[in-house]
Amino acid sequence: MTGFDLVAMGRVGVDLYPLQIGVRLPDVETFGKFLGGSPTNVAVAAARYGRRTALVTRTGADPFGEYIHRELRGYHVDDRYVSAVPGLPTPVTFCEILPPDDFPIYFYRYPKAPDLEIRAEELDLPAIAETAVFWVTVTGLSAQPSRDAHFAALQHRSRNGITVLDLDYRPMFWDSREHAREVIATMLPYVTVAVGNLDECYTAVGESDPDAAAEALLARGVELAVVKQGHKGVLARTATQTVHVAPIPVEVVNGLGAGDAFGGALCHGLLAGWPLDRVIRFANAAGALVAGRLACAPDMPTADEVEALLDNETRDEESHRG
Repeated sequence: MTGFDLVAMGRVGVDLYPLQIGVRLPDVETFGKFLGGSPTNVAVAAARYGRRTALVTRTGADPFGEYIHRELRGYHVDDRYVSAVPGLPTPVTFCEILPPDDFPIYFYRYPKAPDLEIRAEELDLPAIAETAVFWVTVTGLSAQPSRDAHFAALQHRSRNGITVLDLDYRPMFWDSREHAREVIATMLPYVTVAVGNLDECYTAVGESDPDAAAEALLARGVELAVVKQGHKGVLARTATQTVHVAPIPVEVVNGLGAGDAFGGALCHGLLAGWPLDRVIRFANAAGALVAGRLACAPDMPTADEVEALLDNETRDEESHRG
């Protein structure tokens, strides 16, 4: 028995983010180097709350691959399921940080990202079946053999515990949105929680209205649909409950890690068995905190930081009512 609270599977890499805010890449002079990749960040975020987490992925057999192992261990994320692919470089990701709402991202995953070389026969299926939360992303479904590995993992898990699909649709990884929708449709029957923004929900189920998207996800077998709406907040829906959470005002520095912070906090709240409203409020606050910071993995908040922000929000709401 592994005893993991969360196992995340999929993209990993090295983020090279400008240290000059508001400067376009041609004029940037210095960069910070950070651990990156959406499911990787989710595992780090959950570990910040004391959850035992592991990552299933692959790197290049290169110095950046060594860096990823070192960083994962430093963040208390188990790296036993992270292996190297000879001949493929560890991916590097650049972005431009142009607050408040422009964060172009540039993926260098050529000729192919090693995290898309995850193979079904190499998976520890008992560990995947036993973990309390299993987190996968749509990006991991974009190419073979990773797609078949994800399907094997989801099929073996057979909806045991909490199984989350991050809808994480990135058009540069797919030949078309329609193809992505077809693949997602084959995976949704194995998923208990689906999380995405409006564009990602549209990709998954063809609905861009938040209520219609949530209903469509539930109709496909999902037990909890979480629809992130940016400045309109978050909608979460089950068969019997609907929760709306307003956004938390924040001075945005870099919006790229907010969704992963939300994801790690969502997992923490679901594992804790909190009421749905508290889960979504906590996740929303975690995302807001990271939106106000530069990096992703190293800037994931602690539980005390999230609770402090929620307390401040509660006091502000009470003062406005008073």
